[in-house]
Amino acid sequence: MSAALAALVLLASATFAGAAETPQRTALFGDLHIHTTYSFDAFMGTVRTTPDHAYRYAQGEPIPHPDGSTIQLSGAPLDFLAVTDHAEYLGVHAALLDSESVSYGHPDASRVVPDETLSLVEYYAYQVGMRKFLGSGTDLAGKTVISWAWDKIVDAAQRHDDPGRFTALIGYEYTLSPGSRHLHRNVVFRGSAVPEWPFSARDSANPADLWAWLDGLRARGIEAMAIPHNMNQSDGLAFPETTWEGEPIDADFAAARMRNEPVVELSQKKGTSETHPALSPNDEWADFQIVQYYLNKAENKDPITIFKGGYLRDALKTGLEMEERQGFNPYQLGVVAGSDSHVSAGSYDEERFFTNRANTPESRGSVYGADRDSWDGFWTPRHATHGTGGLAAVWADENSRAAIYDAMRRRESFATSGPRIRVRFFGGFGLDGALSEAPDPIAAAYGHGVPMGGELSGAGGQAPSFLVIGLRDPASGWLQRAQVIKGWIEDGAARERVFDVACSDGLTPDPDTHRCGDNGARVNLSDCSVSGDKGATELRAVWTDPAFDPDQRAFYYVRVLENPSCRWSTWDALRVGIPPNPDLAAMIQERAWSSSIWYAPEDK
Repeated sequence: MSAALAALVLLASATFAGAAETPQRTALFGDLHIHTTYSFDAFMGTVRTTPDHAYRYAQGEPIPHPDGSTIQLSGAPLDFLAVTDHAEYLGVHAALLDSESVSYGHPDASRVVPDETLSLVEYYAYQVGMRKFLGSGTDLAGKTVISWAWDKIVDAAQRHDDPGRFTALIGYEYTLSPGSRHLHRNVVFRGSAVPEWPFSARDSANPADLWAWLDGLRARGIEAMAIPHNMNQSDGLAFPETTWEGEPIDADFAAARMRNEPVVELSQKKGTSETHPALSPNDEWADFQIVQYYLNKAENKDPITIFKGGYLRDALKTGLEMEERQGFNPYQLGVVAGSDSHVSAGSYDEERFFTNRANTPESRGSVYGADRDSWDGFWTPRHATHGTGGLAAVWADENSRAAIYDAMRRRESFATSGPRIRVRFFGGFGLDGALSEAPDPIAAAYGHGVPMGGELSGAGGQAPSFLVIGLRDPASGWLQRAQVIKGWIEDGAARERVFDVACSDGLTPDPDTHRCGDNGARVNLSDCSVSGDKGATELRAVWTDPAFDPDQRAFYYVRVLENPSCRWSTWDALRVGIPPNPDLAAMIQERAWSSSIWYAPEDK
């Protein structure tokens, strides 16, 4: 067994010349959530960089930041990128400054393009009247202008798409915000076939209408999916138990959702939507990148009411309950991650974090500034709880639009908080035995089981076994532990539990608590140095659920944690020689999450 598992580590990280013979697949990392000057809010933040800049940045080139500095990826180029500018008022502002656009020189330009010397507060005030004017029916925001901008975005993706080396996906954002609550979705296309213009929240304020539009495109041979994001700021509307019109969810609604939204964006700069401490009180790692506010405070007083329906793990449990009661599951969802950067570039790196227009430590709340000498009485802005954003990752047959899209469609995708941690997850009946004898263990895992995103059905009461592999990003921290998160149905209600399955530094999970012991990794907050002799380059296990019940529906997914390291706000404070903001976490544990594997009893 040990020799086979050692071979798995090499296989999990390699690109294979013989991939056509066995479905080994390659881990590819990218960002499916980037905004440029064609997004109205980015433009209002003085961003003038275009989709071309975004694709160049993703491929390792330097580009300008709105503050006048130059930004560049600190690590290797990305494998793929989708520019996802807001469809609402798409390119309306940028078109007014482009001499080749249909609205250049328009007499009403001054009503929507403010003076760039306005302060940030003045910008926000200006937007109120500007958006009211644009919504009044002016031709500045008509389909002709939006089609012009859409063509520019599509053309940029076509120019930069280089199959086998770098993939430029075509996409946009559907930005629905009822009562300021986020029901946002990124729409990503499988190929170069796209519609004349994007469907936006101005066309409909019901996500089900977006699905119907996507179904209509599919009937025309245009394949696309929607990817919800910022579920954590939906105030429970992301994963409701009714439709958005208040009707009971039925099988057709569930099928439409799964057909059009197979994955969700689990983490990005506005926080992580895996779970919340109020929903998962027995998960010690549930507080990662929690944005410390919610939106509809006036109507929602009970935190559980607000958070339920806004986090993925809770939705996965709700899906099990609905399947048990009604026979369908609208929340059998895989995962990706993204940055949601509005400067044509994501930072992904705590040490080299940058923000949008106000790109200073003082403006982001990590430094108290020259007007005071301590944190006493300091008001921490809400965006100080934002993070660097994450990366989407897929196990794909090749680096191409179709292969990346198809990996997400089958949910063989995973998410990271920024580092390029590789995660593999397989489940199957008799998988442990097949792995122990296989000359090609990854091929055996595919042949005798299912990868992340797959489904298992009961095999005569036999418990499935799971293969878990986590591989460190060489440019990031050492790995501390690999976990399996289980959700299941017991006595008609969904439950959850976290199992540590692989530990670093020779430790093993406690058989009673199912937790690894402390590996001794520490962070020195005076200089952000970390223990160099603790942690692992890879974590691996073949695990069988000790509490498996063949009659209970369940899902399982993997979470791989690095050792602790400094958060971006601590790096900011360190550079100016002050203590970190006490309102903010001084450290984080970077991580990666797999998509789930679902188990159903044989008779269900």
